[in-house]
Amino acid sequence: MTDTTDTAPSRPAIARLTAALPFWVSLLLLPVLWIAAARGGAWLALPPLLTWYLFSALDAALGLNTENADPMTEESQLVWYRLVTLVWPPLQGATLFGLIAWVAPSDHLDTGEKIALFAGMGVISGTIGINYAHELMHQRNRWERRLGDLLLAMVLYGHFRSEHLHVHHRYVGTPRDPVTARYNEGFHRFYPRVLRQSLVSAFEAERAMLARRGLPWTHHRNPFWIYWGLQAAMLALAALLGGWAGLGLFAVQAGVAVWQLELINYVEHYGLTRKHEGHGRYEHVKPRHSWNASHTASNWLLINLQRHSDHHYKPDRRFPLLQTYAEEEAPQLPYGYPLMAMAAMVPPVWRRVMNPRVRAWRRQFYPEITDWAPYNRGTLPLPR
Repeated sequence: MTDTTDTAPSRPAIARLTAALPFWVSLLLLPVLWIAAARGGAWLALPPLLTWYLFSALDAALGLNTENADPMTEESQLVWYRLVTLVWPPLQGATLFGLIAWVAPSDHLDTGEKIALFAGMGVISGTIGINYAHELMHQRNRWERRLGDLLLAMVLYGHFRSEHLHVHHRYVGTPRDPVTARYNEGFHRFYPRVLRQSLVSAFEAERAMLARRGLPWTHHRNPFWIYWGLQAAMLALAALLGGWAGLGLFAVQAGVAVWQLELINYVEHYGLTRKHEGHGRYEHVKPRHSWNASHTASNWLLINLQRHSDHHYKPDRRFPLLQTYAEEEAPQLPYGYPLMAMAAMVPPVWRRVMNPRVRAWRRQFYPEITDWAPYNRGTLPLPR
């Protein structure tokens, strides 16, 4: 008879590791960047091809995953899920600055190839890095929040933490939220608007919180000092390693990363608004106020970000515990984020796909509202 005394206790741990492994798939994208940097040419197309197109194809092959984990699962059972978000920041930093140190002064790639390489780096630091920063910034653990700040500093978008936590989550689906894309607002109008308004709203939110404590915005508790300091350090390091070329390549990846983030922001709430109940009051946030997607592969890549309906409903849930919803509770995207983001870049295609779904959502959840014009224009009273 085989003695299973030593092996039996390890089975739950092995099962947890096996369940978490698909969410580690993002790490495979980092070696792809190094291969592209070494080979150049057509290899430079690999990062966006694998990130956008491969996972869209895998979604089509694997279909939906509508299973929900027990939301009461203890934190100690989530070690392998948390670990991927903790190891990513140093790996991304090593890849970003390692590539700058190698590529900026080298002559094995021409200028166009270098720009293409760092655009591909931006696809990764935007799709994965900012997404992991989003997970980390929501945690109570100070060190996880700092790791999130480091990832955002790598793309010069540190204020996203303040905007997301203090503006977006509070005001989503109302005129006060810059990130909620309005019905019929194309991405190319949304993008410059959100770049401007989200920075201002983030700073104003932090200044207002300090003012309530009787402190000026210049006080050291203003996290913008952290954002600015970390971003300055990132720029200095890029310049030290690659000179002016290093700074330029760093800026290319940061620009592409921010564009990726705001594409996803555009998709997540397009046309969805909370009901105005009068006198500046809006209904509470519900799962119906975010687009939900249960596509298997892209949720592996994006650590369940597409279960966005539950994230806004329960923002403190770690990603493996996020729940998915049926059509009766939350509106459903027809495809995962990678394909939807590509559609968003072509406004006529986007409107053809999404406008009928927004109108159906309105009929389903708010049949009593007959005049949607103020919602479309964003001219309702600002929430109190």
